[in-house]
Amino acid sequence: MSEITKHSLENILPQLKCHFTWNLYDEESSLQDLEDRVRDQVEFLNTEFKTIMYNLFAYVKHLRGQHEVALEYLQRAEEFNQQQQAHQGKIRSLVTWGNYAWIYYHMGRFPEAQAYINKVENLCKTFASSYRIECPEIDCEEGWALLKWGEKYYERAKECFEKALEGKPTNPEFSLGLAITLYRLGDEARTENTIHLLRQAIQLNPNNQYVNVLLALTLQKVRNKAEVEGDKLVEKALKKTPCPTDVLCSAAKYYRNKGSLDTAIELLKKALESVPNNVYQHLQIGCCYRAKIRQIQRSRKCTTNEDEEKLREILKNAVDHFKKVVELNVNLPRACSDLACLYAITGQYDEAEYYFQKEFSRDLPPAERQVLHLRYGNFQQYQRLCDATAIHHYLEGLNIHGSLTEKGKLIINLRRIANKRLSENASDAVGWQLSRFIHELNRKGVPTAGSPGRGLGGLMGNPASDPGRFGPSGSLDGKGSNDTSEGKGGTHYPEEQKARGRPSYQVSGLQREEEGKKKEK
Repeated sequence: MSEITKHSLENILPQLKCHFTWNLYDEESSLQDLEDRVRDQVEFLNTEFKTIMYNLFAYVKHLRGQHEVALEYLQRAEEFNQQQQAHQGKIRSLVTWGNYAWIYYHMGRFPEAQAYINKVENLCKTFASSYRIECPEIDCEEGWALLKWGEKYYERAKECFEKALEGKPTNPEFSLGLAITLYRLGDEARTENTIHLLRQAIQLNPNNQYVNVLLALTLQKVRNKAEVEGDKLVEKALKKTPCPTDVLCSAAKYYRNKGSLDTAIELLKKALESVPNNVYQHLQIGCCYRAKIRQIQRSRKCTTNEDEEKLREILKNAVDHFKKVVELNVNLPRACSDLACLYAITGQYDEAEYYFQKEFSRDLPPAERQVLHLRYGNFQQYQRLCDATAIHHYLEGLNIHGSLTEKGKLIINLRRIANKRLSENASDAVGWQLSRFIHELNRKGVPTAGSPGRGLGGLMGNPASDPGRFGPSGSLDGKGSNDTSEGKGGTHYPEEQKARGRPSYQVSGLQREEEGKKKEK
């Protein structure tokens, strides 16, 4: 093919409405996470959404450089298009054909790319257009793609579904898409509108189990008196077979919110049978086991050997699932420190240290690095009993533009160290310095990055000389971290307990944090 024809392709391709022209990808996206989520839905989602997911998965495979595999999924999408009603199937084919044209272009197979452009052109001519048409079905498919791509695309997805509904106000799929999008937007959307649209989606999609569970979850957030209705909605969704993995996982979330952790674990394990390497299901199971550990810590019921054995088993299960999370996706926020914290409360300090260092070695956004300094400081303070290293990390956390909530926890822990040291020695220099520093913070308000701890370095000695801090390199002390990007938090637990004064249970019997508090008193 001549360069002139190639140039003509480059002029036409941007006009096609498909995944390549919807601005779905940027370098910050995690393609592995996205691929895992889409693969699960390709394999287990209801048949009516197969075409949408095949198209999306083909685009993901293109981004991964797997063009031949991408073509296979486009072929599946085309087959499902042909099974649909004639008119809708043809309209939906425009997206698939556009994707075909783009992938063949990237493969350098220009005649095939031109052939699919011709298919698009011939169909669009019937609508008095050249290469694109405005229609609700394509707006809807763009909405699903945006919704699946991630939370920063939710607002655009909402606009697409609203536009589609303007053309066809009673279309079940469009209504379902908008209802799910509003649910995902959470606090950014009015709860009353979300409930109304979910109820409408249920009426228009009576056989869709997923939307029933979403309504139950939304009702669960707004009023306790809706619990009976929520329970019925979830039970109804779970009775239908086969039960898709997204229904099982959402139902598990509903029961977890209720505190029915065993039921949640049972549902998640059932979902895991279909997708044994799904990182998010392993994460949620681990979180449920971790919540059971919290319950035991709060109730202080570990009084017999049987109780101890039960707790050991729960801890082992939690560790196993969080370890699987790390193995499947080490880049998942807080995955390594989640596992490190579990190892810490079981007394396996070497393993805890290893996973803390693994997370320190990553290029973390400020909010995540702040939480990591807090967690590692807790580990040094309560398990390693090393005030100097704990203070260093609490101060490093205060030096980061992050969460005010986390900064409050950091200050609480610094105050606890100061009180402990002064109770043991009324003239302790570090204790007095910390007390004055905290008093100054209280007088001026929560500190900004770069201000705290300047006068404390001399009292702490050289933190880099502490071999328990960062491993062999000793270089990742926070100064070289990337503190310019923003990030959101994931799951967490020990720092919350410490800030509220709850002890960590040690399976080995070492109630070190509790003993430390008794000394303070």
